[in-house]
Amino acid sequence: MQPGDDVGRLLDAVAFASRAHRHQLRKDNQTPYVSHVLRVALIVRQVFDIADERVLTAAVLHDTIEDTTTDFDDLQEHFGAEIAGWVALLSKDKRLPEPEREAAYQDGLAKAPWQVKTCKLADIYDNLTDSAHLDSEQRAKTLKRTLAYLQSLQGSNLPENVQRAWDLVSGLRSGLEVSGRGRT
Repeated sequence: MQPGDDVGRLLDAVAFASRAHRHQLRKDNQTPYVSHVLRVALIVRQVFDIADERVLTAAVLHDTIEDTTTDFDDLQEHFGAEIAGWVALLSKDKRLPEPEREAAYQDGLAKAPWQVKTCKLADIYDNLTDSAHLDSEQRAKTLKRTLAYLQSLQGSNLPENVQRAWDLVSGLRSGLEVSGRGRT
């Protein structure tokens, strides 16, 4: 990869994430997990209309620290400190008990730069659209957790395009909550 080759870094991230997630499946136990991270990047680009290669790279890599054997140093070596730092902010510390882990994660999201918030919004969007196969209890848990994340991501300092993304994801979540109530 040449130093100025932005597309090359993104393509390297796709290959890196594909290798890191190669043995994982989504909750339906059929879909390769890597499809999630690729969809998150597509949501950033196509739905949120954000073309920043660094954000797209972080989106593709967003679950590598949390869900694989990849660590911060691996990402820093391959993609630089900025991308590694963003991915670290998108990763929960699984060493902590769940209530502490969630509180720390939400606090980090609240303080995160807009690039991280954009990736998390795309992650929420994909998880919400992919929740149809979940049972009603899992869907309710997803809706509750995404509400907490949205509250953490909300703020008056969001750039206009990220605020539009927040509004879109919030509306999607609300619509799923209303439609879920109608079925039970």
